[in-house]
Amino acid sequence: MINQKRQKILIVGPAFPYRGGPPVYVGYLYEALSAFFDVEIINFKLLYPDFLFPGTTQYDRSKESAKQVPSRRLINSVNPWSWLQAARAIRAADADLVVFDWYQPFFGPCHFVISALIKRQYGRRILFITENVISHEARFVDRMLTRLGLFNAGAFMALAQKVEDQLRSYAGNRPIYRSELPIFDVFAQRNFDRAEERDRLGLPAAGSVLLFFGYVREYKGLDDLLRAMPAVLQQAPSTTLLIAGEFYQKPERYERLIATLGLEAKVKIVNRFIANEDVGRYFAACDMMVLPYKSATQSGILTVAYSFDRPVVATDVGGLAQFVKQGQTGLVVEPNSPAALAEGILNLLTLIDQQDFSASIRDYIRNAAFNNVSELFKDILRTLPAR
Repeated sequence: MINQKRQKILIVGPAFPYRGGPPVYVGYLYEALSAFFDVEIINFKLLYPDFLFPGTTQYDRSKESAKQVPSRRLINSVNPWSWLQAARAIRAADADLVVFDWYQPFFGPCHFVISALIKRQYGRRILFITENVISHEARFVDRMLTRLGLFNAGAFMALAQKVEDQLRSYAGNRPIYRSELPIFDVFAQRNFDRAEERDRLGLPAAGSVLLFFGYVREYKGLDDLLRAMPAVLQQAPSTTLLIAGEFYQKPERYERLIATLGLEAKVKIVNRFIANEDVGRYFAACDMMVLPYKSATQSGILTVAYSFDRPVVATDVGGLAQFVKQGQTGLVVEPNSPAALAEGILNLLTLIDQQDFSASIRDYIRNAAFNNVSELFKDILRTLPAR
């Protein structure tokens, strides 16, 4: 019997050694597709110039890597010569489908040039996976760069309904496929003891712990969560808020708010990037995670919480509500309202005492759309026009 040659998919996007959600997503996508296709990643050799990156480092310095997959590091995001080299490599690969991972308008010029240089060869078989359409703090220039970056796409894949809706004004008559983020379970490979981790973090052994996890930026709504805490403490005085993640803006603003609200004894801040091998420590210590976002599309952090069987309180912004089963995997509350956030937290604390959320969360994980991503790509390859 003659084995049929496997179709080839080439992914253009950030992967290890970069840190953050997009590189982890590309790693998951590579692993899922490799079971059925030949897959290659064209990675960045420079993702952001250092002066444009608000954190301490763009690189994953963890002792344990998250989704370390093979890639060719060819693209410098600000060096057009490298864009020509990357386009030459993509043309030489002669793939059946080229996939760009899109999440930030900053890459508009880079992705436009590379996709323009390969368009004659690949035609409509250039797929843009849109984690976000435009950035959360979008300005006019971001919309221009987004329109430029997506110009040569033959088709799109949206990872949330909100993203699909936003794409309509950019896509025209080009097809939009739907998928989701995977469950980021790569951090849940070891078990940590709840009591030990609370002691290590200086948290009370008794009482409930709320977790705000991930880097801190304006759109993530930490200020609303802090303003909700006095109302939470009035009814649940043994509650503690744990903030774990690197601040991408000056932390003094939040420290002043904590002092003004008299929360010093009830808020613990760990202001640093949490290494992969330590993520589980924070989820072991907490009872729930809170996502008080002011804007969003979807959230990899939410799927991390699910991988640890932790329910969430999330605001009804963007596509977040799409990924929360009300009363089963968490609660969705009105955004930009500390009062609504406090009520949601208190309600979830009550529900945690009454029911086990683990079964519902695991059921959600079993039925997650990303589980079928390989079948979706088979369908894309069948339905897109031949080159």
